[in-house]
Parts: sequence; structure tokens; C-alpha cells
Amino acid sequence: MPDVIGIRFKDCGKIYDFEANGSGAEFKKGDCVVVESDLGLSIGSVIIEKRTVETSARELRKVLRKATEEDFKQKQDNEAFEKEARDYCIERIMARRLPMKLVFTESTLDKKRIVFYFTADGRIDFRELVKDLAAKFKTRIEMRQIGVRDKAKIVGGFGMCGRELCCKTFLASFEPISIKMAKQQELVLNMSKLSGICGRLMCCLSYEISDESAGIQPKHEVMAMEENTPLQDETEDAPQPKTVRETVSIYTETPVPPLHSAAPASPDKPQTEAAKENAAGQKQETGQEHKKRKRWRWRKFHKK
Repeated sequence: MPDVIGIRFKDCGKIYDFEANGSGAEFKKGDCVVVESDLGLSIGSVIIEKRTVETSARELRKVLRKATEEDFKQKQDNEAFEKEARDYCIERIMARRLPMKLVFTESTLDKKRIVFYFTADGRIDFRELVKDLAAKFKTRIEMRQIGVRDKAKIVGGFGMCGRELCCKTFLASFEPISIKMAKQQELVLNMSKLSGICGRLMCCLSYEISDESAGIQPKHEVMAMEENTPLQDETEDAPQPKTVRETVSIYTETPVPPLHSAAPASPDKPQTEAAKENAAGQKQETGQEHKKRKRWRWRKFHKK
């Protein structure tokens, strides 16, 4: 059963387990150590203190030693080397007119590998670019394409709330965010207000949603879509919602015509003559109704 410690290489990065049996030193939380990672020699900080595990899903690498002053000096020298590699890579990208954008450059402690992180819309053929970089720096070159959320985590910035980005300060991993979370909180369905600087839905939409209800369709989904801009990803193929005026006109009842409606005026006669005929017809009808009422009253009186 090996003794394992949790090490993090970047701020708000993932925590990786390393075996601490071979070094023979005691590691405390916050200590800087030198380990041999998948990329090469790297300096990391201890986040989780020593603990014993029974089995591990993958083969654990060992912690070499605690970081010394020479290691920190070497890391500081690598920063100038990384800046030089970044500038040269940008120059070669522009010379070869590749549709990609370089975000970050990282090298191992022993300079045996340089990793270039970039963003692009699709797949990029960067074989010629790798040859140029390898001929310049005489070391192993690795190109990694990352997404827009990873780019925002590396570059940093400030959100619409005025604070530094959550992914830059405390979020160690990205959780899936859906538009259902905004519907459950009854927020305005406007992409310009729900998106972060990365262009995706903001991570803070999941803070007030429990894990159990994150995948459940909310019951109250009646939203005023007529007043808000529809989302592209949900309403591209769907028909456009009707306006308020159309919905009102659909449910309005047609007026019931009166029992004794006036006869429509013929188009041959002028409007004034038609109005006079209608008025005369109404007077004649009212006179007949008055006579009927008188007869009914007279019969009723004689019966008594």
C-alpha cells in the first residue's frame, strides 16, 4: 500500500496523485516539490498531505525531492525561454498563414519539451510549423488544441459581475452548463446576458441548482418569449413565436348580431337613402310590438 500525496501544478488546476515512498522526506501542505510528470520534470505544490491507498487505477509516478533554490532559479530562466518560443511561434504562424491563435507556451524544468496551447475553429495541419520549431529550439515540440473555456481559464479576466473569473480563482474543472438552469431560475433568456467572456454559458448558473434537479425538466416553463430574443441553439428549426396581438385576435369572440338586424343597404342606393329606410323599418317594428303588448294587457284584464 503506497503513500500518496496530492500535487497541483497550476493555480486552480487539477490535483494529481504521486507516490511519496521513494523520496524518504516528509511533505507538508504547501511545500514545493519536483516530480517527473507525463511531460517531464515539473515543480508542483502539495495540496493533499500524505495518505495511504490500497490500489490505484493507473501507475503512480514518484516524487523526486523538495524544490531547491536552483530549481526556482531554473524555473525563472525558463520564463524567458518560453517567451522567446512564443514570439517565434507567432511569427511562423503568420508566415505560414495558419488559421490558429497561440494562447500559452509552457516548457518543462529541464527544457526537454515545449508545449504550445492554441485555439482554432477546426483541425489544423501544423506539421510544417512543428518542423520549424524543432529546428529552432532543438527539443521536443508538442502542440495542443484547447477550447474557449480553457483559454479563458489560462488568460483570465473579469466577468459581468465585476469580479475575476471563477475558473481563474477557484474552479478546478468545468461542469456541463445547460439552458435549463437559467429557466429554473426564471432568468431572461438572452445569450448576451447569460454568456461569459468565453462565449459560453456562465459557470455561475449552476451555483443555485442542486445536482438532483440539474437534469430534471422544470415544471414552470411558461416564459415570455415574445419580449426576449430567442436563442439560436434552441430556435433555429422551430417556428417563430406569435406576437401578443396575434394571440389576442385568435381568442376574441365575434359579436352576436341582434335579433332584429337592419337589412343591409344595397350598393345601388346612396348611403343617406339606405339610412332613412332602416330608420323607417325600425319605427314600424316598434309600433307593431306596442300594439301586441296592448292586446295582451286587455285580454288579461277581461279574463279577470
